[in-house]
Amino acid sequence: MKNIKDYTLEELKEEVKNLGEKPFRAEQIFKWLYEDKVLSFDDMTNLSIDLRNKLKEIYEIKQFKILKKQVASDGTKKYLFDLLDGNAIETVLMQYHHGYSLCVSSQVGCKMGCKFCASTGIPFVRNLTTGEILEQIMAVERDENIRISNVVFMGIGEPLDNYDNVVKAIHLINNPKCLNIGARHISISTSGLVPKIYKLAEENIQCTLSISLHATTNEQRSKMMPVNNTYHIEELLQACKDYIEKTNRRISFEYALAKENNDNLEDAKRLVKLLKGMLCHVNLIPINKIENGEFTKSSNENIIKFRDYLNEHGIVATIRRELGSDIDAACGQLRRKNLHE
Repeated sequence: MKNIKDYTLEELKEEVKNLGEKPFRAEQIFKWLYEDKVLSFDDMTNLSIDLRNKLKEIYEIKQFKILKKQVASDGTKKYLFDLLDGNAIETVLMQYHHGYSLCVSSQVGCKMGCKFCASTGIPFVRNLTTGEILEQIMAVERDENIRISNVVFMGIGEPLDNYDNVVKAIHLINNPKCLNIGARHISISTSGLVPKIYKLAEENIQCTLSISLHATTNEQRSKMMPVNNTYHIEELLQACKDYIEKTNRRISFEYALAKENNDNLEDAKRLVKLLKGMLCHVNLIPINKIENGEFTKSSNENIIKFRDYLNEHGIVATIRRELGSDIDAACGQLRRKNLHE
């Protein structure tokens, strides 16, 4: 059956027209789904019984089953969702002073093979559909009885490798008639798929682009991130500069600090040189130790020194608050455990 959450409002109008109904019925269905948040077509009481029966024959209102839920000492909650086809994904809820942020997955598994990521070793199975991306948000809101204020595409998968579904999901998340989350409260992270960065710049979406950089030389980055063998740092940074020029939006560079790997003063100096003059921000991440991973977290002293050097030389840098470290918060850790149980 088709997941009715996979459709934009305009697409749903075409669907109901094909059922012999007026397009305004799509507006009513949309309201039931996203404002009233009903879980059954039978609850859409201003639709005729005949239309409700037609909808039930063709579509489903997909609802994930919670396989596991972990709660950290800091309040972070991690969900393992059953996609109802034998696959599972992770979604992480984080609470900040400004509201609730949700880290969503975009694929089942990942092709990128980044050596510090717990998704490495989880075979790529398929892309998530638009509706499955939305359902992560809706499922958590139902479970916690809250409203999500920020969405980050930093869960399992490379969002730009599932470009069409992710961009469509962002439009729906942002749509006042759907989830109504401001575009500037949506972040999309990429390991550096250069052609898709250029394509995203043309979309004119006011979301935040985050680039997983994590190294300052091609040799170093290629060891950490195989994608660098295809798109070198120079090519990636040129795409970022063009993105900034096209959108006038600041880019966030993610930099995971690994002990005795990319966390020394020489790395900081090279990073300043690479990013000088760009409208950007550096998000320093104390790296998560993963099972069989070769990288370990840098010392707090090194992390602070690294941040201070960047700030002193004109690059705005902050250290990401560590959340959920006691509940396998690295992307893919909970799913990896579940696969091995």
